[in-house]
Amino acid sequence: MDHAALDLSLDAAALTAQLVDIRSESGAEKPLADAIERELRALPHLTVDRHGNNVVARTHLGRAERVILAGHIDTVPIADNVPSRLDDQGILWGCGTSDMKSGVAVQLRIAATVPAPNRDLTFVFYDNEEVAAHLNGLGHVAAAHPEWLAGDFAVLLEPSDAQVEGGCQGTLRVLLRTKGERAHSARSWMGSNAVHAAAPILARLAAYEPRRPVVDGLEYHEGLNAVGITGGVATNVIPDECTVTVNFRYAPDRTEEEALAHVREVFADCGVSEFVVDDHSGAARPGLTHPAAAAFMKAVGGEARPKFGWTDVARFSALGIPAVNYGPADPLYAHKRDEHVATAKITHCEERLRAWLTS
Repeated sequence: MDHAALDLSLDAAALTAQLVDIRSESGAEKPLADAIERELRALPHLTVDRHGNNVVARTHLGRAERVILAGHIDTVPIADNVPSRLDDQGILWGCGTSDMKSGVAVQLRIAATVPAPNRDLTFVFYDNEEVAAHLNGLGHVAAAHPEWLAGDFAVLLEPSDAQVEGGCQGTLRVLLRTKGERAHSARSWMGSNAVHAAAPILARLAAYEPRRPVVDGLEYHEGLNAVGITGGVATNVIPDECTVTVNFRYAPDRTEEEALAHVREVFADCGVSEFVVDDHSGAARPGLTHPAAAAFMKAVGGEARPKFGWTDVARFSALGIPAVNYGPADPLYAHKRDEHVATAKITHCEERLRAWLTS
């Protein structure tokens, strides 16, 4: 059997298992991208384009509105959790079941079985979401072929436990460095300890009180935290440099510039000798006031929740396209060794999307 084969006639849960069994760790997505492209090109109601390992398929029915269904096809490194395994409780286990091959399965099922939707559809399958932002396939498509991503509303099928999650928080990572002077630890007074000099930074972080702003009716929860600290030369040397890595997760009522200015202000008097922006991805507002979003919420039901983590809805927001997260799996199990998804949730998401697009 061709291990890179997909069968879009399978139900979404069985298709998820097939997707999981095709390894596609970040940077190694080609076999899966090939399989997805091959199956989509066999569907006469779609036109299919490809850029690298990113596949975009579109209907052209002349509908008044175009909706984008998007999902990444890469996973974090496999942790002895492939091939997939279905237990007798209807739980599917394996790398990518949560993040986000169950969502990709729903995309593929809609692409294959809804040839005449009430809105024109764009399906985006992209690579390298789980790694550095500059490698992100959705970003590459947006830069090279922005017309492929034209639309009025987008649904990113990231894991959200079958609940709509609006927008996303931004993420800013900075390196805060302190300087000192090396000396023999037996004569420490002859030097200056850079690790000790980081104490004001850590104290400021420990005392920081994060905001919980309400944005478009959803309450977000910011966070400013040390996520790493490095320093030290040898066990008998006073260190002359220390770096505290800080991550700021911020609500979508802040711009990227405002978020950066806030972090600079927080540490302005903490003895930081060097302030380096290591990574930055902006936030996205919920977009729930858009008419398409209102229709979507009515179709899928439930109450919208805020998305605390960063997702590619921010990329759609930057393109002027309101977007939400809606996927079958529980995000708490993303990236874990025991990653899994309830097959009933996969079916539920497919049924709700189908109802929205055919009613």
